[in-house]
Amino acid sequence: FSFQLSAQAPPVSTLPQNKNAVLEIYDGIYCTYCPQGHQIAGEIHNNAPNDVVLLSIHSGQYAVPGPGEPDFRTEFGAALAGQTGLTGFPAGTVNRHAFPGLQQGLAGNTAMNRVNWQNAVNQTLAEPSPVNLAAAATIDVATGLLTVNLEFYYTASSYASTNFLHVALMQNHIAGPQIGGAAGDFYDHNHVLRHLLTGQWGQAIGTTTAG
Repeated sequence: FSFQLSAQAPPVSTLPQNKNAVLEIYDGIYCTYCPQGHQIAGEIHNNAPNDVVLLSIHSGQYAVPGPGEPDFRTEFGAALAGQTGLTGFPAGTVNRHAFPGLQQGLAGNTAMNRVNWQNAVNQTLAEPSPVNLAAAATIDVATGLLTVNLEFYYTASSYASTNFLHVALMQNHIAGPQIGGAAGDFYDHNHVLRHLLTGQWGQAIGTTTAG
């Protein structure tokens, strides 16, 4: 979800809604086919801008910068990529869910080739969500303090007794190198993961029943 600059989270809806799709893209500045993946992901987002969130996670061998190049990797990337079962770049996951027949490599892997991302997003957007989220953020420019306020409401009971809340900080419009991007050192990098405010695997929510 994207943040608006206000002091308090807007009231969360208590009406049942379908899921949003979080497309996490595993890429790197030396990944030849990543620009094509970025284009595909951008089109998916543009088709449903209020329901699709993109997150670019630079990790693996193709994300290692050369001397003087910016480093878009984070402390979280290797572990995130490791749990997907990815076998090539760019890879994408949608809500960290396994989609049988669309996966890279072994059954049960969540990583998918770019040609399968739209299919997985379409399936996800058609599913009901048990929980709604509302969020807002403020930043004190002088101190650099970011404050995020969230509300969540369960319209139905989750299949899991514990859910995990993830809050990611991303950055858009970073000029940098990208092989295959035809822009030299001025490729426009977007949705780049910078930090996970809730840690590697999120903050536990222990009450996941309707209401």
